[in-house]
This record gives sequence, structure tokens and C-alpha cells, in this order.
Amino acid sequence: MTTPRQDGFHMPAEFEPHHGTVMIFPERPGSWAYGAKDARRAFTEIAARLAQCEQVYMLVSERTEAIAKEMLPERVRLLRIETDDAWARDVAPTFVRNAAGEVRGISWQFNAWGGDFDGLYPDYQQDDRCADEVCKALGLPCYNARPFVLEGGAIHCDGEGTVLVTEACLLSGGRNPQMTKDEITAKLLEYLGAEKVIWIPYGIYNDETNEHIDNIAAFTAPGSVVLAWCDDPADPQYEMSRADLAVLERETDARGRKLTVTKLPVPHKPVCVTAEECEGYVFAEGEDTREPGERLAASYVNFYIGNDCVLVPQFGGEYAGDDAQAVEILRGCFPSREVVPIAARAILLGGGNIHCITGQCPARICQSVLTL
Repeated sequence: MTTPRQDGFHMPAEFEPHHGTVMIFPERPGSWAYGAKDARRAFTEIAARLAQCEQVYMLVSERTEAIAKEMLPERVRLLRIETDDAWARDVAPTFVRNAAGEVRGISWQFNAWGGDFDGLYPDYQQDDRCADEVCKALGLPCYNARPFVLEGGAIHCDGEGTVLVTEACLLSGGRNPQMTKDEITAKLLEYLGAEKVIWIPYGIYNDETNEHIDNIAAFTAPGSVVLAWCDDPADPQYEMSRADLAVLERETDARGRKLTVTKLPVPHKPVCVTAEECEGYVFAEGEDTREPGERLAASYVNFYIGNDCVLVPQFGGEYAGDDAQAVEILRGCFPSREVVPIAARAILLGGGNIHCITGQCPARICQSVLTL
């Protein structure tokens, strides 16, 4: 019946040490084309690299457990937890930690990015239970934040009291329309143990999550933010990124620091789904569908920070130059970590990217079951 703030807990930054990472093995036919074969290879590459520096927990279903066991390294621990899709960032727990090193989870209400208003699929009950089930499997207490609707990709914390969000997402009609902006801010501060929320207006153009923060901006260190950038005035992202930059340049963080903003350019032209790729999906009734030529929300900001690495999406082909530039920029942001390029088009075709399929669990957990 208490909140994380009342109990002295807060959400650490992603760049702080992890105990591990939570992922979900992909299978949903409406998200992962052609039996998820390419997606599973990408998920496996990510899990294998992270398993070199932290514990990886892969959620599997009865249908995917055998193939996951065959594909994944032995060090990856499989958890039999049923979900509706594979977006661990949004449905797994948001983890918080206190000064003694104890870790707890938060279970937000999940409604598939909009529920009846503009949600992406109607069968999200298993996803909504996922955070509680993960905490139960790991032996961690879990705060129940319901009926507040939120996804992990909608928040980014610096671990020192500052939270980044987008107005497009958190003020969307499918989440908490009964709440004012100030009320949403207060809820975030209470559950994330934070002191300040910075609201930027937009995310990435055509992002079907109503423009999650983790596709447009991310903390790389206290006081330092990367922002997805576009230099083409004809692209809708051009004005969106500039509006975001205007806010970030005039804001300070919770410690009073001016933010240092590094621009991370998006691909030089839109990344779109092909007709051949569209043929591989099998959509359920009521599920959002894809069409040939549809623009995908491609962004290099959707990277994931591991204990000794940063995993960066790469789109390949004509985007090879953009891919290389993103890796080089992020090497400057993370000089003590290996910046690892990951072929991620197969993940993007599902609707998100590397950050969307990973959820960090902070280090210094007291429970012996989670000791590395």
C-alpha cells in the first residue's frame, strides 16, 4: 500500500551497473514475420552479447521454450511466463532500488499502447500480468501502480532525480485521459522516486507507441542527453526534433545542471516496410496491421546500455553510412563501453528496436536467488 518514494526507492539510470536484463522470445505472428525467424536471430545475438557481462532472463512460452533453449547460450536463464508479445521494456517490471541495495519492481497497467482508444492489439491480458509474474519468478516485491497506464519505453531516468518523457505519449487519449499533466507528473515522481520531469513535445514520427521517449532521447550520463536529429526540412521529423531541442536547451536537470545535448541523426531517408516483408505477417482480428511502403520509426537512439557495452541498431543496405555514423557518435558518448552494432531491421519490423525488447534490472540485489 506504500509507494517507492515513501519507502526510499528510486529508479536507477540504465548506465548504472546491472544485475541483468529481461527479454521475451518473439513469436506473435502479427509482429514478427515469417515465423519470427529473423527476429529470433537478432534477439539471440543481443542476448548472447549481454550474457557476457550480466545475467539475461528470457521469457518463453510453452510453444517457444524448446527453440529458445536450442538457440540461446546456456548462461541465459529461461523463465516460463506467457506474454502476448515480446516488448519487455514495456511489459516487464520497472525496477527501483534503495540505498541499501534492495530492489523491487513496479507493475504499471498495460493496455497495448492505447486500449480501446488506439491500442495496437486487443489481447493484452498476459502482457498486463507480465511484471507481476517476473517479480514473482525473481523473488522480488512488486508495487502495484494500477490503474495508472504506462510503459517502460515512455520514461527515461538519469538516476539522480530527473525523468524524461514526451507529451505526445503521456498525454495521449489512450493512457490516462482522466489525469492532468500535473497529476501525471506527480505520479511519476512518486513511483520513480524522482524530483523533476522534463516534458519534451515529440518522439519519432509515425511511432505507433504514440512517440515513446526511448526512440527520441536518452540519458547517456548525468546531465548528458542524446537526441534523434533530422536535417531534412521536408521530413516531418525535422520540426519535431527542433521543438524537442528547444526544450532541452532551456531546461536544467533535478540537480540544476544545464543539459548537454548530442545530436544523433536518424537515417537519411525513411525506412519503410516492403511488400515482401508485409506478406510474412499473420494479423489477428482487431490487431493493427502493416502496409507496403509504411514508414517505420527508425532511430539510433533506441540503443541499449549493458554493463560493458552499448548495443546500437543498424539498418543496413543504403543506410550503411548512417549506421557507421551512429556508432561513431555513440563511441564518443560511451568511451568506457564497447559500442556494438546489431543488425536490427527484423526488430524494427516488429514496431520497435533494441531498447524496446530489453529491460534492465539494477545491480546490488540483496536476495540470494539473484546473486551473480
